[in-house]
Amino acid sequence: MKAMILAAGKGERMRPLTLTTPKPLLPAGDKPLIVHHLERLRAAGFQQLVINHAWLGTQIEEELGNGEVFGVSIEYSRESEPLETAGGIIHALPLLTSGGEEWFVVINGDIWCDFDPAELAPPENADALLVMTNNPEHNPSGDFCLHQGGTVSTEGAEMLTFSGISLLNRRLFDGLLPGRRKLAPILREAMAKQRVKGLRHTGRWMDIGTPERLRALDRELKRGKGKP
Repeated sequence: MKAMILAAGKGERMRPLTLTTPKPLLPAGDKPLIVHHLERLRAAGFQQLVINHAWLGTQIEEELGNGEVFGVSIEYSRESEPLETAGGIIHALPLLTSGGEEWFVVINGDIWCDFDPAELAPPENADALLVMTNNPEHNPSGDFCLHQGGTVSTEGAEMLTFSGISLLNRRLFDGLLPGRRKLAPILREAMAKQRVKGLRHTGRWMDIGTPERLRALDRELKRGKGKP
């Protein structure tokens, strides 16, 4: 199974840091954000990775190369302009499924989480498995509801936040044309058909969407907490 790291965004909320550096290369705990993902995926047994990029993407390729130094193999899905989450995945499908794979892991490049990707296993009768987490202060209403049986819906008694970590089947994108497209509407359509499952992560998770959160993560990692 392959894994994809979404790294094509312009990081507008992180400016001025991202005016000259792509967000995945911003440092936290003395290493770029994206390297934390590479190390955790490698530890979980993932060897073949796909990284999409657009904004300042050549810097990402120069920094990571073919992945050999990190113990993985990296292929790049290059976008002339950011295609959003689903658009980026659709553009990268030929790389993600080149060996006939049906399932692949997708991780947002601008998060930090101590979740073990090895826990992800294809669910029955579903096209997606989402990792859900407790709602942070900046998203108090959550995104989706994880029900006791593992099904995820758009509404419910207890709303949780989508962590940005998922296991997706290529069926989820059947019939969709290339172009700019967000993942959330596609997931909602699948939820209406009860084709989305989820699991709850009770460990640590951060959405590194602002310079303040980046600094907070950097402080925590340098204190020795949350090591991969």
